[in-house]
Amino acid sequence: MSSASEPIKGLNELAKAKGPPPVHLWNPPFCGDIPMRIGADGLWHYMNSPIGRLPLVKLFSSILRLDDDGKYYLVTPVEKCGIVVDDAPFTAVRMRVTGEGREQIILLETQVEEEVAVSAEHPLRFADEAQTGGLKPYVMVRRNLEALVSRALFYDLVALGAEEDEWFGVWSSGQFFPMKKIADVQF
Repeated sequence: MSSASEPIKGLNELAKAKGPPPVHLWNPPFCGDIPMRIGADGLWHYMNSPIGRLPLVKLFSSILRLDDDGKYYLVTPVEKCGIVVDDAPFTAVRMRVTGEGREQIILLETQVEEEVAVSAEHPLRFADEAQTGGLKPYVMVRRNLEALVSRALFYDLVALGAEEDEWFGVWSSGQFFPMKKIADVQF
């Protein structure tokens, strides 16, 4: 018979391990939805109260998964609980750039201190924002989980922009990530 503390013990061990756990390989039973939400600003909430402890948020983010049904779950080897995500589960809040032009590498860091280099493995995409007519940039962080690039960093990305084959976009890791057709850009 298992004790109620086993899932918590397992999470603590996961937190000590290097890299995210292989949640994509786990198929535990669904245990229902829990009152956890990730706001559009990247802030995690439990029972409508912000979770202020970064180590706890990092732990939860390490077991987050987006399934084919379009829902987000916290997944351990023994249970799967549904949560609500308002926009994207992560927010890119810091940026570093190495190199210049086509050779530059854009590194984005999330609110849970996970850094990715914009590349084929971690592409940027730009979605139309219906309310404003503008764009919302996203970067793939891991396993179908994206980060919304903060507005301030979006301006920094635009400043790095270049024209390529009638498109305005940015270069990173030897790849061009188009934002918008030049004919559609309004200044």
